[in-house]
Amino acid sequence: MAGKGESWLRSESAQGYALISPPFLYAVLLLAAPLVTILAYSFFKDGYLTVVHEFTVQNYIATWTDPIFRVILVRSLLVAGLVTLVTVALAFPIAYYLSFGLAPNRKARWIFLITIPFWTSYLIRVFLWKVILGYNGVINSALEGIGIIGPNGLIADPLQMLNSVGAIALTLAHAYAPFAILPIFVSLEKIDRSLLEAGQDLGESRWRTFLRVTLPLAMPGVVAATLIVFIPTVGDYVTPELIGGGKMPMVANLIQAQMLPLDNRPLGSAIAVSSLLVVAALSLVFLWLNRRFLKVGK
Repeated sequence: MAGKGESWLRSESAQGYALISPPFLYAVLLLAAPLVTILAYSFFKDGYLTVVHEFTVQNYIATWTDPIFRVILVRSLLVAGLVTLVTVALAFPIAYYLSFGLAPNRKARWIFLITIPFWTSYLIRVFLWKVILGYNGVINSALEGIGIIGPNGLIADPLQMLNSVGAIALTLAHAYAPFAILPIFVSLEKIDRSLLEAGQDLGESRWRTFLRVTLPLAMPGVVAATLIVFIPTVGDYVTPELIGGGKMPMVANLIQAQMLPLDNRPLGSAIAVSSLLVVAALSLVFLWLNRRFLKVGK
């Protein structure tokens, strides 16, 4: 028995378990444990400055019967959908140019440039957009400088761009653009160029070759980019708070209000779990539709 145990410890399986155990424990402690805690809190009762550990589903009833929650959830999904659509639509041409329009020895340089925004904090980038879009910000100052804004200009007063869905969507699209470009680029790089040449040799135009060969083969990257952008955008807290000025709250702002100012952690947990389930359901539907699209394409 001892010999078998020693041989197992020296096997590839044991080495594999030893290799993945640190990140697995990290994921359990920092990801699974908080989720389980929030799930448990969502079934507890709220007391005065405390949590009563008694089972109840009243938090979920209060969540889904609250019209404010439904409005904010729908707004969060629409904003996330808009951001995802804009980001992926702009990211695909950039990724296509990186993959097909550049020499191999220049691609690394452009990928390096795309990752430069990661060098700064997400919070700092949001503050920069607040300066750019502000009442006395960069855009309004530039328009005033060229005479478009002013007493004799086309616009009398500076543009009010902050505290709007458009400003929130623009900021989020800029923040998550690299997350969309990179997976699409990876998928395009994996495409066998001989398939494209074969399509053109058979008389297909470049546009039809793109639709029937390039786009279907690039769909795994598009799907990854869509989910990478959509899922965190739904739960973004900083941008609606700073760019929206608190006037366009999203679901994360509602959760924060319940958790901290109102000190109703069970209700805040129920809102978080409900939002998580909705986003997970939409993601699964999107993956199912994508598989149907690929089957039809074949």
